[in-house]
Amino acid sequence: MELLSVIRRWHHRDRRSIREISRSTGLSRNTVRKYLRADSIEPQFQAPDRPSKLDPYADKLAAMLRVESGKSRKHKRTVKQLHADLVTLGYEGSYNRVAAFARDWKAARLREQQTSGRGIFVPLAFVPGEAFQFDWSEDWAIIAGERTKLQVAHVKLSYSRAFTLRAYLLQTHEMLFDAHNHAFRVLGGVPQRGIYDNMRTAVDKVGRGKERQVNIRFSAMVSHFLFEAEFCNPASGWEKGQIEKNVQDARHRLWQPMPNVPSLEALNAWLETRCRELWTQIEHGAQPGSIADVWAEEVRHLMTMPRPFDGFVEHAKRVSPTCLVHLERNRYSVPASFANRPVSLRVYPDRIVVVAEGQAICEHGRVFARSHDRQSRTVYDWRHYLAVVQRKPGALRNGAPFAEMPPAFRSLQQHLLKRPGGDREMVEILSLVLQHDEQVVLTAVELALQAGVPTKTHILNLLHRLIDGTPLSTPTIPAPGSLTLTTEPQANVERYDALRRAREARHAS
Repeated sequence: MELLSVIRRWHHRDRRSIREISRSTGLSRNTVRKYLRADSIEPQFQAPDRPSKLDPYADKLAAMLRVESGKSRKHKRTVKQLHADLVTLGYEGSYNRVAAFARDWKAARLREQQTSGRGIFVPLAFVPGEAFQFDWSEDWAIIAGERTKLQVAHVKLSYSRAFTLRAYLLQTHEMLFDAHNHAFRVLGGVPQRGIYDNMRTAVDKVGRGKERQVNIRFSAMVSHFLFEAEFCNPASGWEKGQIEKNVQDARHRLWQPMPNVPSLEALNAWLETRCRELWTQIEHGAQPGSIADVWAEEVRHLMTMPRPFDGFVEHAKRVSPTCLVHLERNRYSVPASFANRPVSLRVYPDRIVVVAEGQAICEHGRVFARSHDRQSRTVYDWRHYLAVVQRKPGALRNGAPFAEMPPAFRSLQQHLLKRPGGDREMVEILSLVLQHDEQVVLTAVELALQAGVPTKTHILNLLHRLIDGTPLSTPTIPAPGSLTLTTEPQANVERYDALRRAREARHAS
C-alpha cells in the first residue's frame, strides 16, 4: 500500500517518468504503468489457490451441516462437536478452518434461500409500566440428589428490564397461572400489556394474521389481572427479543454451575433472591443506573396487583370402590362416603383439591411421576377409611392406608391386636379423631402408653381430662398438723421373743 502511494505521488505530483520510477523501485515499467492506470488506489492481489487439509472432508462436513440445519436449535450440534467427528475420521487440520468453512456454508445457504434480509429489525422502545414479556425455557438442576429437568417461566418488564424466574416440573396451565401470580408479586404490580408467543397453554388455535383462539382459562387470568395479552407472529421470536435474550443470559448467570438444592421450593426461593441481586449488579444500558434503579421508577406506573388468581385446572373424576381417584398415573384417597360417586378434581401446581356437592372434601400434596419407568404412587389419608373399618374392623389389621398412621397409634395397635376384640377397640379409639382434635387424641394415647395402661377406658379418661382441663394426676395433699404423732412408734423385736418365752400363753388354732 505504501509503495503504490509513493508511485502515484512521484508520477502525479513530482512529474517523474515511468522509466525513472521503475529504476528507483525495481519494478518493471509495465507494473508501474498498470498501477498508474488502475482506477483503485489500493493494489489488488489474487490469492493463490492453496490446497487445504479440509478439502478431502469438505463434502462430508457440508453433509453434516445440512443435517444439523434441519434440527431444532436445542438439538443442534456445535461446530466443535463436528470438528471432533472429523478428527475421528482422520482430519488433522485445525478447528478454525472447520469454523471458517461452516460460516461460509451458512452464508451461502442464506443467500440461496434469499433469507439474508430477515436479520433487519426495528429497535423497540417502551414507556414505564407499558408491557412485560413472557417465555418458557428448559433447564436442569439437582433436586434432592437427583438431576431433574425443569420448565422455567421467565417474566421481564420491557422498560426497566427487571426479570424474575420460577421453576416447575411441568409446563401446564396451572403452572402458567402460578408463574404470573409470583411474577407480579415480585415485580410489584401489573403492566398494561403482556407479550407472548403462541404457546399451547394460552392459544388453542392460531388464525390468520393476529387472529387467535385464546384458551378460556388464560382469558380468565388476563381478565383478572386487567392487562391486555398480545401474541407474536409464528416463528418470530424477535418480537419479544428482550425475554429471548433473558433466557440465554440466565443459563450463564443462574444455571451454570447446576444448582444443587434439597427441594423445588428451595430452588424457587433461591431464584427469587438471586434475581433481585442481579437487578442491582446489571447496568440498564439505555437508562442511567442499574436495573434496580430503573425498576424503582417503573414500579410507580404499574397497576396494583389484585388478590392472586385462583389458577386451578378442573377435571371430572369418578371415585373407585377403594376410595381412590386417578390423576397423572397416581392415585389419591377420598372420604369413603364418596366412593363410586363423581367428584371434581382441582389441580394446582403443588396440591390437588377434591370438590363434591359444592365444597372441598379433601386435599393432598401433588405427586409427580415424570417418566413411565417410575412406579406410580398412591397417596392415602387413613382418616378417609374410618367409616369402612367401623363396619369391617378386621380390615384394620392389614389395611394399606393405616400403615401411615402416627407412631403412637401404631404402637397402640400392636398392643390391642394381641387381645380378643382388639380390632374393634382400636377402631373406636381411632374414630375419636372424627369428634375431637387429632392432636389431643394422640396426646392421650401417648400418655396411656407411657403409663403402661394402653386400654380404651384409660385413654377415654385421659382424653376427657385433657379436654376439660383437669389435672391428669392427683396432687399430693399434705397432712394437717393435728394428725401428727407426738410419740413416734419404735420397732422392738424383743417383744416377739417375749411371746415365745411365755409358754403358758395360748394361741388360737
